[in-house]
Amino acid sequence: MAQTAATADLAAWRAEMTKPPGALGLAARAVQLKINRIIPEKVHAAITAAMQGMTRAILTGSDFATGAPLVQATLDERLVRVRAAIDGWKKAAAAEGGIAGAGGFVLAAADFPLLMSFKIKLLFEIAAAFGHDGAELSERLYILHIFELAFSDSGHRARVFEAMDGWDQRQQPTDLSSFDWRAFQQQYRDHIDLAKLAQLLPVVGAPVGAIVNWRLVEKLGHTAVMAYRMRLESLPPLPEGEGGAHA
Repeated sequence: MAQTAATADLAAWRAEMTKPPGALGLAARAVQLKINRIIPEKVHAAITAAMQGMTRAILTGSDFATGAPLVQATLDERLVRVRAAIDGWKKAAAAEGGIAGAGGFVLAAADFPLLMSFKIKLLFEIAAAFGHDGAELSERLYILHIFELAFSDSGHRARVFEAMDGWDQRQQPTDLSSFDWRAFQQQYRDHIDLAKLAQLLPVVGAPVGAIVNWRLVEKLGHTAVMAYRMRLESLPPLPEGEGGAHA
């Protein structure tokens, strides 16, 4: 029964990832485009530079290493570790967002790369908890795709999901020439600009910044859990008592 319920939960998430945009989504997209014109160019420039540097580090650096992947563990044991990681990074992101929210545009520009580093470190921890080695290029590409799933409009999200489905049965690229960096950066920026704009407002910026950062990390964590569960679903079921019932 538990496995049936969990499978249904995963199926609902799959449907959400591939559904076409509705009227609300189209309206939000229009607002995001307007927001892009309101935020000062120096903030846009700082965000773009941070995105470029961070994404290079994700795929080539060792700063995000989180130790050996957890190979021998039940699903429940993995989820305990994942939930602890999500809670820890949510608290760190909320504290940092509150400080940045009190500082206006300058600190907001600094908040962007720091928050992104929190998110990426969280994804590497979740990958390790699910038994995947973040040092491998294919795993780092999967991490980038999880990031895109969480922070993209519905059209781009559906294309990313299609590329991720059946990941372990696909031939993975051996270089980065096929990865669309421009779309990665623009989708993330457009997705969070609306939420982060309120962080720049006087007086309310600090509490808003804390709440926004908390929710962004929470959303990313949930997306990662579902994405790695999707990979587990494509593998032979584990024996009873070894995490075979997905939770």
